[in-house]
Amino acid sequence: MSYLKPCSRHPELKWAQRKDKVFITVLLPDAKDAKVNLEPDGIFTFSAKAGAENHPYELKLELFDKVNVEESKINIGVRNIFCILEKAEKEWWKKLLRGDGKPPHYVKVDWDKWVDEDEDTGGGMGDLDLGGMDFSKFGGMGMGMGDDMPEMPDDFEDSDDEVTKPGESSAGEAEGAGKKEDEAGKKEGSH
Repeated sequence: MSYLKPCSRHPELKWAQRKDKVFITVLLPDAKDAKVNLEPDGIFTFSAKAGAENHPYELKLELFDKVNVEESKINIGVRNIFCILEKAEKEWWKKLLRGDGKPPHYVKVDWDKWVDEDEDTGGGMGDLDLGGMDFSKFGGMGMGMGDDMPEMPDDFEDSDDEVTKPGESSAGEAEGAGKKEDEAGKKEGSH
């Protein structure tokens, strides 16, 4: 009897570039266990689970040229995973991926971040608004981003457990006061 491996899906990916960097946005809302790896020769891999049934999503891209892993950055957000990849050579790429074929249907140009080569002033990010995103480095002993990300505890959302809520500390006192009122009411009724 043979078991079929659940078929993985490809998330949508948008890209744009500057002379010295490539922006890659993986569009996968509520991604769980997101792992992103970048190798100096331009191999970009991504895997995560998403959706109510935790469907596996995977990508493996052979980028057009080499990248500087140590200087590249990543932000794993609620709606997407945003990567700023530093190019090893500061020159414009003709396209995102190696090879002669057409890019896969899930790879699209990010027109919101796109700048034409003749409009690139070489000023790094240009007027790109990152909305206060907190970026982590890709680098660090050749590990993938998923390997050196701090794990959030399972009960992270319940972090207010230690905080005393209003009325909790005096609950016993309030209950005692209620008993006293009842006893006082009984005494009055018995007269």
